Amino acid sequence: MPEINGHSVAPSKRIAIVGGGLVGSLNACFFAQKGFHVDLYESRADIRTATKVAGRSINLALSHRGRAALRAVGLEGHITTEGIPMYARMIHDLDGSTHAVPYGTRPDHFIISIDRRRLNEVMLNMAEKFPLVKFHFNHRLVKCNLESGDMTFSISGGATVEHTADLVIGCDGAHSAVRGVMEKKILFDFKQEYIEHGYVELETPADKSGDYAMAKNYLHIWPRDTFMLIALPNLDRSFTTTLFMPFKQFDQLTTETAVTNFFRATFPDAVKLIGENHLVKSFMDTKPSSLISVKCKPYHSGRAVIMGDAAHAMVPFYGQGMNAGFLDCLMFHELMDQYNDNFDLVLPAFTKMMQPNGEAIVDLAAYNYIEMRHLVNTWSYYFRKKMDNFLYRLMPNSWVPRYTMVTFTLTPYSKCIEHRDWQDKMLTRAAWIGGTTIVAMALCAVLPLAQMEDYLEHSTRIGRTFSRVVRGTKSHLGYSQFFLRHAWRYSD
Repeated sequence: MPEINGHSVAPSKRIAIVGGGLVGSLNACFFAQKGFHVDLYESRADIRTATKVAGRSINLALSHRGRAALRAVGLEGHITTEGIPMYARMIHDLDGSTHAVPYGTRPDHFIISIDRRRLNEVMLNMAEKFPLVKFHFNHRLVKCNLESGDMTFSISGGATVEHTADLVIGCDGAHSAVRGVMEKKILFDFKQEYIEHGYVELETPADKSGDYAMAKNYLHIWPRDTFMLIALPNLDRSFTTTLFMPFKQFDQLTTETAVTNFFRATFPDAVKLIGENHLVKSFMDTKPSSLISVKCKPYHSGRAVIMGDAAHAMVPFYGQGMNAGFLDCLMFHELMDQYNDNFDLVLPAFTKMMQPNGEAIVDLAAYNYIEMRHLVNTWSYYFRKKMDNFLYRLMPNSWVPRYTMVTFTLTPYSKCIEHRDWQDKMLTRAAWIGGTTIVAMALCAVLPLAQMEDYLEHSTRIGRTFSRVVRGTKSHLGYSQFFLRHAWRYSD
């Protein structure tokens, strides 16, 4: 009889995890620790033995939600040592000047830059230690009966093999084969969208002394309104550097001269850091990749459920793709505990809990691209950030900035949007009251109070409201002076 964590366990239900990437390998760890038989199927070869891994390699940003899931399987401490903390965005202006924009207001408000492949390898290694876990690489799902759990896989040489499971979990990415079967079911909603922007990945090497070419504990951004360059630090002292830009602009950069002129004009300091010859060669050798987002519902059908990008693929601009997928794993297993491993209850509860949040983070990720490439160039962005930070310090339980909610709490993503909408309404109302108060103060200085009140009371409805503001001007004046005097001191 096999042992789990030193305890003997009886044979249990069989779990089939389709997809051996980040979410699939973490799920294998969760189920293995609970004593389930786990078969993990991956269409590609074992990445631990591959010289080069196909697919996206954009660096990952590990934050609170992902760390909570890793903590639950005992991997958080090890994984965090594999990455580099980033405490702020470092904005690179066109003239070469830089300024930092902290992610939060507390010492623990940081995200961790980590290599996708290394993280995947660590979780596969951990899952493999459990006797009830079996890996099946080079197995591509071609058929799945969602009601019976019967599956057909294509393997090397064109042959097929049959497997069955009590629960099928689709962790097979944005182009999920498991979701593809679900899409044929009645009442399954699905939407995918490619944005008009793509990306090319480059590299900023270590400097001549072998050290980081830029300050390492930052996510570096070169925002240029309609496009941007970003760079995340690696342990080998290089930076993974990525250009996000509309495809129509990529289409114009077809010669080495055009590429050189473009980078010199838009990212002059980055050219010096990357090295012009290295930059041009890397760019010319790389074809722009696309960015897709996916929304669907429900997340379950029959004996199957989907998680991660299979359920809610998103553009990478909030750094929440991996974190949202890891959160799926954590919430699913909390529901397993709550419903005593009853799949009939767990699966619909999972859809009810997570589907609205999946749609919400897809929308938030799309918005954050606008913030990163454009809004960080505007005064209104910094004014709002200072205002949010001031109110957060003043009312930490009532006013939490949106980025803080998304990145440093477990607040459901849909609630993050609701809270931000409420904050916007409160600030709009405060701005209106503040504006009318200022006008009232001005009128008080030039007109007799009795004459002004009489005029306003007999004019319009707005005038009567304004009259009440005038009467309260003196009582509000002391608070207004206090707020203006102290807001900027506490907002930085």
